[in-house]
Amino acid sequence: MHIVTLKFSGRQFSVAAGETVLEAAQRAGVALPYSCRAGVCGSCKATLLEGRCEYPRNPPLALNPGARAQHAVLLCQAVPASDLVIEAREVASARDIARRQIEVVVAARVQLAPEVIGLQLLPASGEPRLNWLPGQYLDVLLQDDRRRPFSIANGPRADGMIELHVRHVAGGGFTSWVSDELRIGDRLRVEGPLGTFVPREDSERPMVFMAGGTGFAPVKAIVEHFMALGTQRSMQVYWGARSAGDIYLRSLAERWASDHPNLQFHPVVSDPEQAMGLRCGLVHEAVLEDQPDLSGHEVYMSGPPAMIHAGHQLFLDAGLPESRLYYDSFEYAPDVLAQIIAARAGISEA
Repeated sequence: MHIVTLKFSGRQFSVAAGETVLEAAQRAGVALPYSCRAGVCGSCKATLLEGRCEYPRNPPLALNPGARAQHAVLLCQAVPASDLVIEAREVASARDIARRQIEVVVAARVQLAPEVIGLQLLPASGEPRLNWLPGQYLDVLLQDDRRRPFSIANGPRADGMIELHVRHVAGGGFTSWVSDELRIGDRLRVEGPLGTFVPREDSERPMVFMAGGTGFAPVKAIVEHFMALGTQRSMQVYWGARSAGDIYLRSLAERWASDHPNLQFHPVVSDPEQAMGLRCGLVHEAVLEDQPDLSGHEVYMSGPPAMIHAGHQLFLDAGLPESRLYYDSFEYAPDVLAQIIAARAGISEA
């Protein structure tokens, strides 16, 4: 067993043999940033000040050679080989919410887009309400200990209703089942809340939100949270998709902009043949065209790993401090990511 010490707060927690730093932190009630839990997205990156880590599960794909040379580690995969001192951000607001499993009932099912189903889930009779912060996600629990993560697209409500946006993935067993067979009244078992992609309310800086595809779900929850607070902070909401039809709640976002003078909505479509009059291009490039200097902003981004990866470095290059870049990336479930990682390793060895 090893001890991890957090430099800023001085908090300490123990790590059992074979356990990752993130797993041990969560067991100890310490909220450290994370998202994909597979070493791909980089949300859980921290700086190792003392000690040594190993990566016996998945390689730290989100760390480039430069980051590793600066002693960066990925907490979701790093297993201590000694006592550690790390420099990592703690997310205090997420620390006090208990994670739990509950059974839910499908109360509504809406076709939001040709490949996107909107679900409304309510706690089954006798089950407690799930509590969460806007922007967090849950896992749908499947057989054989498999899980499928989905962002929660709304903030907590008195009736416990949970809104999910489920994109059908070709060949994806669970999403195909949701698309073809799931009906109102069916039951699911879920666990949450998870993730640290949550609102930061301790500043008055202008905010930029960038969503890709169904990454709009947690952005929706966070934006609606700030609107409910009556914030006067500037909010620029960018939503990128392949086609105009994939901007599936466009009318809602346009209504936000109409009702709130401090909010502007920017839909961006990557396929010019399917733009239908909307702005064409890549969404992260649109952000930088409009906001070339991000040094005074806070940026929230959610979507596919490729979009997160592209935006991350370019936004830092535009002056954004990394401590003000918040992101969520879990395009694939951990077991699917493991298959991708294994395939990549095979290619690199060939």
